Amino acid sequence: MEGRWKTVQNQFKNMKKDQFLIFLLVGILIVVIFLPTGAEPEKEPENQEMTAKETQTKDAQEEKLKKILSQVKGVGKTEVMITYRSSGEKIVEKDVPVTDRTVMEEDGQGGSSSTAEREASEETIYEKGSDGSQIPYVVKVTEPEIAGVLIVAEGGDNSIVIKNITDAVVALFGVEAHKIKVMKMN
Repeated sequence: MEGRWKTVQNQFKNMKKDQFLIFLLVGILIVVIFLPTGAEPEKEPENQEMTAKETQTKDAQEEKLKKILSQVKGVGKTEVMITYRSSGEKIVEKDVPVTDRTVMEEDGQGGSSSTAEREASEETIYEKGSDGSQIPYVVKVTEPEIAGVLIVAEGGDNSIVIKNITDAVVALFGVEAHKIKVMKMN
C-alpha cells in the first residue's frame, strides 16, 4: 500500500503546472456534479393522490350513468364502461411581465439604425395555503376527454332502447354517437 501511495505522490510531483490545474479543475467539476442541489424533489404522493381522485370521479360517473339508465323503460339492468383519452388538466395563472427596449445607433457617416428588443418572462402565481405552503393558483380546470362509452343492457337488442341510450349519453357527455356502443346483456 505504501508503495502505491509513493508512486501517486511522485506522479503529482512530476506534473507540470497546467496538468495539475486541469487535474484540480476536473476534481472540482466532479464534486460540483455530485453535490445535492437543495431543490425539493417531486412530490409523488400528491400525483398518486390525484390519480386516485380521478379514478374515483370516473367510477362515480360510470355508476351514475348505470343507475340512471337502468331506470329507463326497456333498458333493464346495465353495465357501463367509460374510457378516457385524457385525464383533464389544471391551468395555472401565469404572470408575464414584458420589457420593451429600443436601441438607436448612429454610425460615423451620418446613418442610423434602430433595434427593438422585447423581453418576456413567465412566472407562476402562487396562493398561500392555510399551513403556509404555496399552491399554484388554478384559473381553470378542464374535464377529462371521453374517448368512448360502452353500455351493456338487458334491452340492448331493441333499436328504440339503443337510440334512447345513445341520445342520453350524447346529451350528458357530449360524445359523438359513433363513440357509443350499446350491446345486449346475456
